[in-house]
Amino acid sequence: MKKLIITASAILLLQGCTTFDPYTGESKTTKTAIGAATGASLAAVVAYIANKDEDSNTRNKRILAAGAGGAAIGGGIGFYMDAQEAKLRKQLRDSGVSIQREGDKINLIMPGNIIFATNSANINSNFTEVLSSVALVLEEYNQTVIVVAGHTDSSGSAQHNQRLSEDRANSVAQFLRREKILSDRFEIIGFGEDQPVANNNTAGGREINRRVEITLLPIVES
Repeated sequence: MKKLIITASAILLLQGCTTFDPYTGESKTTKTAIGAATGASLAAVVAYIANKDEDSNTRNKRILAAGAGGAAIGGGIGFYMDAQEAKLRKQLRDSGVSIQREGDKINLIMPGNIIFATNSANINSNFTEVLSSVALVLEEYNQTVIVVAGHTDSSGSAQHNQRLSEDRANSVAQFLRREKILSDRFEIIGFGEDQPVANNNTAGGREINRRVEITLLPIVES
């Protein structure tokens, strides 16, 4: 029930924040609305992490021991994430990737149409340079957990969409691992069609809903 409430509120928000393209006459969602509604996806990611069975402290200790200098972020967490966000914005300018900041969390929103072909989990060759740019920042700022979440529109069966969202999230995570990002830092999840940020009844809305999001969560002192 909680998931449905989040999703419904996101859709209502989007319906109230649409504009019309003066050239095509088609409705489109404003960037402000997309950013606000994507917060629902971020909330779902945070809830997922909070409810995992694995002891997160144990996982974080492994990450720190492997490559983050052995100490979690202390009082400088805001500065650390600010610097990381600035570097990501510089690297991803004009890439088609949106960057959302909420508190100490950073969310990278990657439209599915620029990463994958239709119904495919194979990363487009012209997007690999973008992901390599992301990897450079993730390697430098290594005191974060990386949550890779796949999302689809509602076309097709829910079972197919769930599998596709998982496969796409795994493809992105595997690419980043090959770029020497520590495996322990990753959490991978497919939300299928359950977290729309736009209206699935329109072609434009479905395009927005097909996406992969990378959420960066700082490792802080217990």
